[in-house]
Amino acid sequence: MTETIPLVRPVDAAGIVLLREGAHGGPEVLMGRRHGKAKFLPDIYVFPGGRVDPQDRLPSGFEEHLAPGVETALRRAAPRKRPATYLRAAIRETFEETGLLIGAPGPQPAHPPRADIWRQFAERGLAPRFEAFDFICRAITPRSSHRRYNSRFFLGDGAAAQGQLAGDGELVDLAWRPVEAMASMNLVDVTEYVLAEALRRWQRGHRPGAENPALFRYIKDVAKPRRG
Repeated sequence: MTETIPLVRPVDAAGIVLLREGAHGGPEVLMGRRHGKAKFLPDIYVFPGGRVDPQDRLPSGFEEHLAPGVETALRRAAPRKRPATYLRAAIRETFEETGLLIGAPGPQPAHPPRADIWRQFAERGLAPRFEAFDFICRAITPRSSHRRYNSRFFLGDGAAAQGQLAGDGELVDLAWRPVEAMASMNLVDVTEYVLAEALRRWQRGHRPGAENPALFRYIKDVAKPRRG
């Protein structure tokens, strides 16, 4: 008798691929390894990111102008949610897991932000630049997984990262590494694909919204990536 696998509904999630020019030439990417006791992808190198929380639905108080193409793509993928929700989640998760704020000095909110992540920006006189992020890929965990995510990956400029690498301990061995060095690291297929897509766009000049996001999904547990 064939065992029926319960269908798990994917949870909305978001992450950021941060790239920057390395000191010795060539691009570097910020990645960390999930600790060995993690319930999902233990000991695997990943980009900072995580699930969308209720607090991410609250406006940051800062200007939240997305690049037009990015906003359109996010609306198309999730018509019932405000596009900025996913980027708020990605920025928040990146700060929690790495200790870095992605932004620059800029206009501050008229009122104190309600969520801690945006208070962190305000206390430092920084503002997140929503328009500087590109929506590069949506990835959906296969049906056979006991934990499933519908993830939106954004490309951000690592040169805009403010602070010192620290984080909440969810990611270990957190560091900026040459992109070419990641080929020998423990990555899953979707991470390899997203990194390659990020690098391709970065080398073309990183123009947020200029291209549609790619889609990485599984059909009968076989990866079926499709460039937008």
